[in-house]
Amino acid sequence: MSPLLEVKNLRTHFYTFEGVVKAVDGVSYDLEEGETLGLVGESGCGKSVSAMSLMRLIPDPPGKIVEGEILFEGQDVLQLSMDEMRLIRGAKMSMVFQEPMTSLNPVLNLEKQLGETLQLHKGMNKQEARQESIELLARVGIPDPERRISQYPHQFSGGMRQRVMIAMALSCNPRVIIADEPTTALDVTIQAQILELMKGLTQEFGVAMIVITHNLGVVARYADRMNIMYAGKIIERGESAEIYRNPRHPYTVGLLKSVPRLDLPRRTRLDPIEGQPPDLIAVPTGCAFRARCKWAVDKCATDEPGLESVAEGHYSACWRSEDLGPEALDFLNDQ
Repeated sequence: MSPLLEVKNLRTHFYTFEGVVKAVDGVSYDLEEGETLGLVGESGCGKSVSAMSLMRLIPDPPGKIVEGEILFEGQDVLQLSMDEMRLIRGAKMSMVFQEPMTSLNPVLNLEKQLGETLQLHKGMNKQEARQESIELLARVGIPDPERRISQYPHQFSGGMRQRVMIAMALSCNPRVIIADEPTTALDVTIQAQILELMKGLTQEFGVAMIVITHNLGVVARYADRMNIMYAGKIIERGESAEIYRNPRHPYTVGLLKSVPRLDLPRRTRLDPIEGQPPDLIAVPTGCAFRARCKWAVDKCATDEPGLESVAEGHYSACWRSEDLGPEALDFLNDQ
């Protein structure tokens, strides 16, 4: 049985006066029905651009999907016209954007914003769309939805606006939801509520979800599998529990070491990843992470490693992946 979503060798570039920015450079992965997949990495590694590519939302110019396939339900969405893509976007593939205040239209009330999608994709009349919108708001935990549906985005808190965005994403019963940093602008308590809500709703409706985040704690709790991205490429992928137990790329080890832990003494120093990500206009030869890597060898400067199997369902793009694993975390603890 084919995956619900299959991305093959996706490359998305931005053409600027300084040069070509290879924001997504040969990314491949798949997503099964009902699965939650985490897409993890620092800012600028290509996470959001890859998600926008799936939805065909890359602004052209300056951006362009220059190569690859995006097979959704067996159909390559890159071969569809924009009119055909609009029938998929929102109805079968939905997106929860990073900042709900800029994603919602400030001059339209919720009834118009939720109802538009329902009328377009489900053929409802205005009254049916209003009633369905009220039920959606109630389902995502917004109190007194009959009254609040007539209100505007500025009358809601950040957490409530994000709940509205989730309601919009779920409104047409999509097969896939892409959540791009859905809790970035929220405080910690509200983050947990939003994530629990999303996980519960995806399980209830059997929706597959891609969670884009830099927070490894989010992935550990909510994602079945994860892809670690760096410099526009996936450098490690596998089941979340396996990667946490047995990281096989120095970048993944660095991300894990920079997360605060409750099981260590309070004064234990975090170990940040030194240096900066490479310039995507001029990515260095060899391994892009080499300049920041404690395990780099001469080969890393000349040859670029590809994703290779290191365990069942676990892949890493590192020449020294066999030398890493749980002992790598212990090694850094001793430094």
